[in-house]
Amino acid sequence: MKISRRDLARGLAATGAAAAASSLTYAQPPVGEKKSHAAWTQVFPGVWRARIGEPERITPVTVRAVPPLESAFAHLPAVAMPPISAIEAQQTERGCLLQLPLQPEEEIYGLGLQLLSFAQRGKKKTVRVNADPRGDTGDTHAPVPFFVTTNGIGIFVDTARYATFYFGDVRHKPSQPEASTARASLDPNYTQSDTATEQAAITIEVPRAKGVDVYLFAGPTTLDAVRRYNIFSGGGVVPPEWGLGFWYRADAHSTTKSALALAQEFRDRNIPCDVLGLEPGWQTHAYSCTFVWEPSRFSDPKAFVDAATQLDYKVNLWEHAFTHPASPVFAPLEPHAGDYGVWGGLVPDLVGAPARTVFGDYHGNALIDLGISGFKLDECDNSDYTGGWSFPEHSRFPSGVDGEQMHNLFGLGYQRAIWDQFLKRRQPTYNLVRSSGALAAPYPFVLYSDLYQHRDFIRALVNSGFSGLLWCPEVRDASSEEDLIRRLQSVIFSPLAMVNGWYIQSPPWKQLDRKKNNAGELLPDWEALEARCREIIGWRMSLVPYLKAAFARYAEDGTPPFRALALEDAGDNSLRDVDDEYWMGDRIIVAPLFAGEAERKIVLPEGKWHDFWTGEIVSSREFTVPHTREHIPVYIASGSVMPWAAVGPHTGAPERNKLIVRVYGDGAKSFEWHAGINHLMLKWSDGSGLIEQSGSAYSKSDYSVTEWKHFE
Repeated sequence: MKISRRDLARGLAATGAAAAASSLTYAQPPVGEKKSHAAWTQVFPGVWRARIGEPERITPVTVRAVPPLESAFAHLPAVAMPPISAIEAQQTERGCLLQLPLQPEEEIYGLGLQLLSFAQRGKKKTVRVNADPRGDTGDTHAPVPFFVTTNGIGIFVDTARYATFYFGDVRHKPSQPEASTARASLDPNYTQSDTATEQAAITIEVPRAKGVDVYLFAGPTTLDAVRRYNIFSGGGVVPPEWGLGFWYRADAHSTTKSALALAQEFRDRNIPCDVLGLEPGWQTHAYSCTFVWEPSRFSDPKAFVDAATQLDYKVNLWEHAFTHPASPVFAPLEPHAGDYGVWGGLVPDLVGAPARTVFGDYHGNALIDLGISGFKLDECDNSDYTGGWSFPEHSRFPSGVDGEQMHNLFGLGYQRAIWDQFLKRRQPTYNLVRSSGALAAPYPFVLYSDLYQHRDFIRALVNSGFSGLLWCPEVRDASSEEDLIRRLQSVIFSPLAMVNGWYIQSPPWKQLDRKKNNAGELLPDWEALEARCREIIGWRMSLVPYLKAAFARYAEDGTPPFRALALEDAGDNSLRDVDDEYWMGDRIIVAPLFAGEAERKIVLPEGKWHDFWTGEIVSSREFTVPHTREHIPVYIASGSVMPWAAVGPHTGAPERNKLIVRVYGDGAKSFEWHAGINHLMLKWSDGSGLIEQSGSAYSKSDYSVTEWKHFE
């Protein structure tokens, strides 16, 4: 891994200067309020903890599903000392107040799935669960009290409270008078001090807490700090191969007949698809949920699932956790629910093991054993702006948490209840969820949203890599054919490639207008648009071997498979604000196009790059591409060897084991995938290629290379 001189210098400067910075002091606290400096205690290689006061009993760490992946720390550089000497802490009537140094030019990223901003220095953010943020306040589907800085420092505050982070925008009052001012206050040339260049502090308030544990993850690089956090979380998830294929969610009013007809249509028209999703209409009652099949639509659920399986589909079911009184699980779940309901249903205490067991066992016995391969866990976040449908913060739950804590932990507990059932059956799964949080890297769940701005979706994808999260920029509505194509191109290069057609009877390439689609009025030339979409979906199938390698590395050393350019090289100032491009794996950069924009600017890291599609060498690090470009802009590092699989109807099709291997430049960067004893290596040397493979994964059908395609 390359470490720039700038990044190294900053890391060394942080180690020395941080001690001085940590001596920043508060004004004298009020009587009865106590302040202190909390020292670090090493808990894992390159990871330290500071304990302030008496932490709460239930926190992300105490209810975690997966322990740290201790062996993986050996993959990272050794760090002997914490780069910050201590934390200044203060107990107040409001809760717990913390302060850390912030160096000049040190930028900050993270705090979970932030859709509305990227770089966080100079901002105030509250990590609060909310499905419908109305401003850049920190509200998000997946708040994570973890951030990293460009000095190679990661900080995790182990709390389920709505903690507030002030990133350099809080300063103590002046203590000395001055004889005069340098400029008149109304001088038009007057500018305030620049928070990016001055010595500042990070201030964190954890409300209603008598103490808190704070973890420090030392780089030396920013990427290393994120890796340590992901390893501390338990290591990254490795999805089943079918999860990396293409997904389609059918109309909410689907029946056995219509859903299977759609599945057959995809096979007949050579549209690749692995997962068929059903929306709320599969249940007898959906808001709240019964988790029981609606007999007028699905009279024989097992026959339906078996028929879908015969067509080589996995079936995914929509639901939320709020449990209707008519549900079979209502009575055994009622003693393990909160004191408030949602949509006339129970709110199960999924932080506690009893509720997870009751709720999960029902799903396992009634649905997973039927053949269901995964779930879409909806509305497990919160909403203050769309009717206030969720439970209040003053709710109480049998596990001892209140509503505030439950909001920050509910999505994680929900995931765990479902995931436990697949683990018991030793069955791989890949799912969707609308809320997650801290330490979620091992969870086989991908976030999504009912919000729909394309740029915000890409920013969320870029930000997700800072916090151990995965994000799906799903395709739903499209304002034009261009919008559909650009959104579909983006989702193909993401952790989960899905079109969500819950509101239309026919796929969007047949008719974009919702009313006309549902009335059966199709576009006169829909087959041409379908052909373009079929080609793009085919790209996803070709990318699966490469994606498998990226996720395998995520599990091995914590490297996010999708991540910001700034995370890879935090010392490059030209990359610090790039929130619309991202790394996919270890050699590809994706730069989506957005409908209605005449052109877009591309910024690439230092090094030699090729256009992925044409193989042409890129002559500049910064340039623009026009909106007329047909393919999504994708760039690959020179020297890369890249597998490109054959397209088949689904990921398990035998023809997909045939590879075209693309070689860019001298081919010095071999491609390697390994998981356990399974191994695949693609090499290029002296103008010829070599494939090596071994392990049980290849006992029935090995990969074979049909062509080595070399780009000079």
